[in-house]
Amino acid sequence: MGSEGPPAVTIHVTGFKKFHGVAENPTETIVGNLKEYMKKKGMPKGVILGSCSVLETAGQGAVAPLYQTFQSSIKSKDSESSSPGRIIWIHFGVNSGATRFAIEHQAVNEATFRCPDELGWKPQKVPIIPSDGEISRVRKTTLPVEDLTKILAKKGYEVMTSDDAGRFVCNYVYYHSLRFADENGSKSLFVHVPLFLTIDEETQMQFAASLLEVLASLY
Repeated sequence: MGSEGPPAVTIHVTGFKKFHGVAENPTETIVGNLKEYMKKKGMPKGVILGSCSVLETAGQGAVAPLYQTFQSSIKSKDSESSSPGRIIWIHFGVNSGATRFAIEHQAVNEATFRCPDELGWKPQKVPIIPSDGEISRVRKTTLPVEDLTKILAKKGYEVMTSDDAGRFVCNYVYYHSLRFADENGSKSLFVHVPLFLTIDEETQMQFAASLLEVLASLY
C-alpha cells in the first residue's frame, strides 16, 4: 500500500460568464462541458478533475464565491488524502482580440477596469489585496509556464506565454488565486483563450484536455 507512485493531481477549473462586449463567453462553454468531454475522451492517468465552476465576471463582488470554491477544494483534499500540494487551479478567461491561447505567467496587484464589471464596479489603480502592498506587486505561478507552452505548441496548438493578464477581472481572479495557492501549498494557472470565431469550440475543448494531461506530466 502507498507504493503506487505519487498521488493523483486534482485539477479544479473555472471560467467566466458573459461580460461587456462578450455576450457568449467561450470559457463558460469550455468549463461547463469539460467533465462530460473528459468522460468521453478518457481522463489522463494520475488526474482527478475536481470542481468546474463558472464565475460572475466581476471583481470585488465575486470574491466571496471565489473563496468558497477555493476553500471547498482544500476541505475535500483534507478529507480524502494526507498528501498536500497536489491541487492545481486552472482559470480560463477570454481575450476577444486574441488569435492564440496565452498561458499567463503572472498577475499584478492592480485593478484598473476599462469598463464596469458585471456588478457595476470600475476601480482605477486600486490594489487588489491592500495588505500585499503597492499596485506594482507581482505574483508569479510556480508552474513551468515555458515548458507547458512548448509542449502544447508541439501538439499543434497556437499558444504563447504571456506576462500581462491585463488589469481587468481575469488578472483580479488570478492574483487572488496565486495568493491562495501560495498560502495553501497548491498551484494556480491562468489561460486566456480566443473567441470560438477565431479558434473553434472543438479545438478549444481539445486544448483544455491536452492542458490537463500536460500539467499532470509536469507536476
